[in-house]
Amino acid sequence: MTNSTKIQGPIQGGKYGWPFAASMLDMDTLDYSEHEYFLQGEATRFRMKDGAEQDRSGFWQAESAGVADFKTRFIVYAPRNPANFNGTVVLTWNNVTAGHDLFQADSKTIFENGFALVCLTTQKVGIEGLPPLHQGLHGWDAERYPDLHIPSDDLSFDIFSQAAELIGPNRAVEGIDPMSGLKVERVVAQGASQSAGRLATFINAIAPIRNPIDGFILQIYFGSGTALEVGDTLVDINKPLPGNAAKRLQGKNLLRDDLGVPIFVVNSELEAIACYGVRQSNTETMRFWEVAGTSHTSIQGRTIRQKLLDRDNIVSGKVEPAINAIPISPVYDMVFQHMHCWLTDGTLPPEFPAIDFEGTPPSPKRDKSGIATGGIRLPQVEVPVAKNSAIPLSEDIFALLGGSSFPFSPEQLITRYGNKTRFLEQFNNAAKLAVTDGAITSRSLSDIVGEAARSWDAIIN
Repeated sequence: MTNSTKIQGPIQGGKYGWPFAASMLDMDTLDYSEHEYFLQGEATRFRMKDGAEQDRSGFWQAESAGVADFKTRFIVYAPRNPANFNGTVVLTWNNVTAGHDLFQADSKTIFENGFALVCLTTQKVGIEGLPPLHQGLHGWDAERYPDLHIPSDDLSFDIFSQAAELIGPNRAVEGIDPMSGLKVERVVAQGASQSAGRLATFINAIAPIRNPIDGFILQIYFGSGTALEVGDTLVDINKPLPGNAAKRLQGKNLLRDDLGVPIFVVNSELEAIACYGVRQSNTETMRFWEVAGTSHTSIQGRTIRQKLLDRDNIVSGKVEPAINAIPISPVYDMVFQHMHCWLTDGTLPPEFPAIDFEGTPPSPKRDKSGIATGGIRLPQVEVPVAKNSAIPLSEDIFALLGGSSFPFSPEQLITRYGNKTRFLEQFNNAAKLAVTDGAITSRSLSDIVGEAARSWDAIIN
């Protein structure tokens, strides 16, 4: 971080009067504040050292390659009462796969357990958007975001580092303090999908040089870091490329294990397939979870996201009703709690078996209902009403991410369970076991069981 780095805010006004993609939750009810800030300064570019490669080992050797100016934004969600703060800040690397910022500000577990959440725009696409829609910050609200600029994604790694330092335990609290004087004790980095790939590169290449992060959470991670250098390219990972989409997503590198900080990877069945060749063992500083029967996205997740997109007048693709119907979000919520305990009192998260694979090329082993065996067994997998999997409905990249869900017939349900009462009894037991095992939070129980009852009714009636 340079001496020229500045923070401006809280930011007000603009066309809409709220930050792009702000949480849909009621902050007053949660007793949290929501403030947006601008971050401006110089950021360092990085490149691989001469003769070094971003190889499978993950022990990458990078060096600085100059600096450039930038100005970006971040949103801070923090408890209004300092006594309710648990000391952990989750710093999110905003995902830009859709051509605009996406981030996880809808987790009630984050807010109910006293975390602070910081959502950072780190990449060029987040500001400029993708053609032809250009739904980045500039296009969405030119009044609120007139002069934000990230000239290259090459700067993103240092922008992330600078933000971590400005919200962390050793920040300078004179002047504008985005954490409002809270006693921050640790910063956890979180990224999903494309952002998880960028965090992988941060872990392997940047953290050995400078690491203000106390723990890393990589969600739905495809097993490959992203390039350090892309120049001024507007990165669009959805751009059609030659070859099968599934083959292009095969994992290529390990995550280095010498940083001395916890790394938590939590994957659906789809990323388990991608990561099969680069799976890593559980250690004192590594957890690698795979959740059977889930996919990269779910109908529930897309439905929730659609409400936010509708509020912000963002154009998106339609929600395909036949995609996977097991949300992985309850597992994400549990991972936040495990990471907090891992860092505060050294309590290691539980270990779970990996998803079973067989055949050549390897693919998930499936039971007679077509559901993957092994892995974390959510109640929707242990006591199913449908065949949920990462098997796509077509070869399109978006179909690949959605997987599929095929409900059982009424006859199949009656044969399996006899009646709704017996089904719900078994489902409840499986759900409580998932809580006891540490796979999901107890607060998710009522939602999961309620949805199971509705799914039964939808099939039988």
